[in-house]
Amino acid sequence: MTPASFSPTHFRWAFADGVATITLDRPDKKNPLTFESYAELRDTFRTLVVTPEVRSVVIAGAGGNFCSGGDVHEIIGPLTKMAMPELLAFTRMTGDLVRAMRACPQPIIAAVDGVCAGAGAILAMASDLRLATHDARTAFLFTRVGLAGADMGACAILPRLIGHGRAADLLFSGRAMSAAEGLAWGFFSRVVDTEMLGHEADQLARTIAHGPAFAHAMTKRQLDMEWAVSIDTALEMEAQAQAICMATGDFGRAYDAFAAKQTPEFKGD
Repeated sequence: MTPASFSPTHFRWAFADGVATITLDRPDKKNPLTFESYAELRDTFRTLVVTPEVRSVVIAGAGGNFCSGGDVHEIIGPLTKMAMPELLAFTRMTGDLVRAMRACPQPIIAAVDGVCAGAGAILAMASDLRLATHDARTAFLFTRVGLAGADMGACAILPRLIGHGRAADLLFSGRAMSAAEGLAWGFFSRVVDTEMLGHEADQLARTIAHGPAFAHAMTKRQLDMEWAVSIDTALEMEAQAQAICMATGDFGRAYDAFAAKQTPEFKGD
């Protein structure tokens, strides 16, 4: 994939200054997902593994909402008529989207406004950083449609972001978490005015993109890998990871720039 020429079918894509921006663009329905958009998002994040020109990613929604989840008529309805093998193929495919988001080396920033529900809440959860407007309402509403809160990794990832008890509250009730709650609980790192959301997300993405790409990818990988290991194992993993980073050109350039009282230029090598 060439970032500047990539032209997806089911969402908008923009690329500039190392930042790829994915915009879910069905504002009349609050940007729901379809079978096809799930798959195209999954394939896009998989491709980012071999697209070093992209150094950070912003995912947002058009028209004042982030994403309302799976389209009621294009996904939910058909699912009620599927046999178990088809259902399992679908749920594994949606899980693969989260795998692809976590496996791509680029940090992902979710810019959340308005409705962020169901699979939309999962997209935000699976991102590395989350910014919100004061109007953001995030709901893991699976139980409200007769499904388990255990969807697309929610029972594994959400407790690690906000704690077991708070995750249980949201996953059992399906209620909406306000932006203020999300900020206080650590789900959101920042809450901004609506008109500033795009700017703040882009500025954060550009700051990351201008940083040491290899080291950022290492940080993202270690954040995931160290969930289920002992402190001793984590210390050894981080010793090896940091030693590898110390052998990069970026580390040497950073020292030279510091010594010369200049700003380092990171090249990702």
